[in-house]
Amino acid sequence: MRSITVIGASLAGLYAARALRDQGFDGRLVIVGDENHEPYDRPPLSKAFLTGATDQGQLTLADADETAELYAEWHLGTKATGLDTGGGAVLLDGDRALDTDAVVIATGATPRHLPGQESADPAESGVHTLRTLDDAQALRDDLARGPAQVVVIGGGFIGAEVASSCAVLGHDVTVVEAAPLPLVPQLGEEMARVCAELHADHGVTLVTGTGVAGLQSGGREGRVTGVELSDGRLLPADVVVVGIGVRPNTGWLEGSGLPLADGVVCDAGCVTALPNVVAIGDVARVDGSRAEHWTSATEQATIAAQNLLAGSTVATHRSVPYFWSDQYGVRIQFAGRRLPTDTPRIVEGSADDRSFLACYERDGQTTAVIAVNRPRPFMRQRRELMRAAQPVTT
Repeated sequence: MRSITVIGASLAGLYAARALRDQGFDGRLVIVGDENHEPYDRPPLSKAFLTGATDQGQLTLADADETAELYAEWHLGTKATGLDTGGGAVLLDGDRALDTDAVVIATGATPRHLPGQESADPAESGVHTLRTLDDAQALRDDLARGPAQVVVIGGGFIGAEVASSCAVLGHDVTVVEAAPLPLVPQLGEEMARVCAELHADHGVTLVTGTGVAGLQSGGREGRVTGVELSDGRLLPADVVVVGIGVRPNTGWLEGSGLPLADGVVCDAGCVTALPNVVAIGDVARVDGSRAEHWTSATEQATIAAQNLLAGSTVATHRSVPYFWSDQYGVRIQFAGRRLPTDTPRIVEGSADDRSFLACYERDGQTTAVIAVNRPRPFMRQRRELMRAAQPVTT
């Protein structure tokens, strides 16, 4: 194998490039990214970067020396438009083609939009999504115009983090969630209620059980002026942030022959139907599930590189799902695989104090763990879950 192309100058793409070099690949390594930025850390975008506590330079995932050690050929500001699996080439915008022996797909995901939002300029409309550094900069600039009525559509982790940051900046914030309670699919009703109460603790209004019928705008600039809810209520708004989930970036792979189903379909080793094509991160559906989390992306990169260089699946990604969220000065951490019927039990601290550790249990066994402001005991429990998940060897 003389050349490998990584599509996606992301966290996952960078870690894949590092893993390939660390595992002995000394051929041509090409990294293609549709943004103009080198790989950067996304989690701070909705938190420290949005509030101004962190600047762009502090988001970088690799310094100049680390980047140089990759001996990679970078194509930034370049979109992949197709994959010619028969001809062994990645198609790029501008009718260009890049010959390659193998491909790492790490193109991530794109925020879902409200109808008509995708064509609107956030700087002019006041309607934002938050996924990229440019998105975060546009929202930060808009919030710097002065005190605003901010409506966040979607009460998931991104929505809650943005609401928290806007509250810190002194804005009047309302979060709209279509479900009766945010985060129930991830945390279950009891723990989701605890997290939802964080909004009220910090003066943020949470509106649940209703969707968004549309946005109102007016004035010479055509900026948003309100959010019309499905139940007929109208929420005044100077700034709107839409956080209603994401979709994997697989459109460019249509017609490639690779199986696509809510992501690029892979086996447990991140290998697609073709042994010389692997997928990792938010775009990858690995062994039947797609994980949109920082830790999964970094872990998958090592396994995918190993299998790509071997030419077959010689290693699989065995991991306990893990994610975290920082909201209102509180760190929420979760690890494990819970079912809706699993029962959470607080084993340390108190939910009333917003500081506790709880274990989800099934048939007397711990299946998952959640912590609010209890990082050390959480990490101990997470290690126990990881040990239990490892296959038994004889």
